[in-house]
Amino acid sequence: MLKQYLSPKLIIGLVVLLGVYFIGSKSIFYAEPGYIYHVRTVTGDEKVVTDVGYHLFILGRYNSWKRAMTVQALEGANYGQVNAEQDSSHTSASLPPLSIMFLDQVDAHAQATVRYSIPSDSTAFLKLAHEYRSPENLLRTALIPAFKETLQANASLMSAEEYYSGGRTEFNSEFELQMAKGIYLVRREEVAVHTLRRRSGSANAALGKDQDEYGDEAKTIFVVNKVLDKDGQPRKKHQRFIDFGISVVDARVTDIRPNNKFVDRMRLKQKASADRAIAREQRIQEEEQRLLAIAKGEREVAQRQASAKVEQIQKTTEAQTDKQLAITNSNKLREQALIAHETAKINLEKARVEAQTQKTLADAEAYQKKVILQADNALAQKLAAEIEIHKTWAGAFARRKVPTNVFGAGGGAPTGSDSETRAFMQMLTLDAAKRLSYQRKIDKSK
Repeated sequence: MLKQYLSPKLIIGLVVLLGVYFIGSKSIFYAEPGYIYHVRTVTGDEKVVTDVGYHLFILGRYNSWKRAMTVQALEGANYGQVNAEQDSSHTSASLPPLSIMFLDQVDAHAQATVRYSIPSDSTAFLKLAHEYRSPENLLRTALIPAFKETLQANASLMSAEEYYSGGRTEFNSEFELQMAKGIYLVRREEVAVHTLRRRSGSANAALGKDQDEYGDEAKTIFVVNKVLDKDGQPRKKHQRFIDFGISVVDARVTDIRPNNKFVDRMRLKQKASADRAIAREQRIQEEEQRLLAIAKGEREVAQRQASAKVEQIQKTTEAQTDKQLAITNSNKLREQALIAHETAKINLEKARVEAQTQKTLADAEAYQKKVILQADNALAQKLAAEIEIHKTWAGAFARRKVPTNVFGAGGGAPTGSDSETRAFMQMLTLDAAKRLSYQRKIDKSK
């Protein structure tokens, strides 16, 4: 029944399609990015494929090599695990942490990563492929041993204390340099180191604190010196994989965990260092307190000195002010005295002038009076005086109290009559004229 439906042409077509599919599946592959392919054909030809896409290898064989291979020593990795170079591979080789020994005989477990780059040049790549035949073989026989040897050799250049006391960066840098350029050839030597610190004994109690020094504080340390060539450059053990064009892209030491004894020792050292730091800080604090007390005392002294100086300046200023005021008052009094003296001199001179003037006026008036007196014998004055005399007596006569009836005896006794009063007034007038010494008659000859 099947032969009735299948014609010879259809059968031939199916056979051809199956043949093409079989030949195509064995002759065509797809090149992934990030890989280099080593292709061998049935004719014995070899070629290197680096381009991404489909390629023909005509019933041959091919295997893929990663452009960059990674060797890692990580916590939890399976020892010696090497993955085949397939499209799904992410890590070329994964190792557990490696055991290393530092210069001071401290063992530790190190975690590190090294990334290698294989050559993309056809000649160099074919030489690499012929030598190692597969990526797994390259990892097991070249890259992983180089990784282990370099990491262990790098640990012998430094002590664990130096590493944990600030040498981590130097350790990583030396590891990357030795992976890329070669391993240093070194020579381990013992060196006696003498410190400058001296100790004092206490056997002689009579010496007290002034004890004799003893001990040279010498200790022996191990030093690793690099072997130098005739040009003074460090000699190195050549990395074998470099001859095949493989280069180190990156090398890092991610973690190093020492043994428990070293960890305990470091804890004690850390505690001692912390105690020293605390004691140092306390000493610094005490020193600061001492300096603060000194500063406070100096500040108080400075304040007192400043106050005393201010008071001294104030008193000096006041004394200077009083002195200047005294000088000013003295100058003022002297100037006032000088002015008073000058004023007195002027007043004296003025008084003299006035006195001279008064004297002159008096002399003139006296002379005038003298001339007048000599002219009429002071008749006008004498008449005026006599008139005043008469006015006085007339007033007195007018104001006299006279009784209405006066009884008197005969015989000439005074009774206060008008005639008696007039006679009495005439007598007084004559007496006054006598005292005035003037003549009532005018001398016509004068």
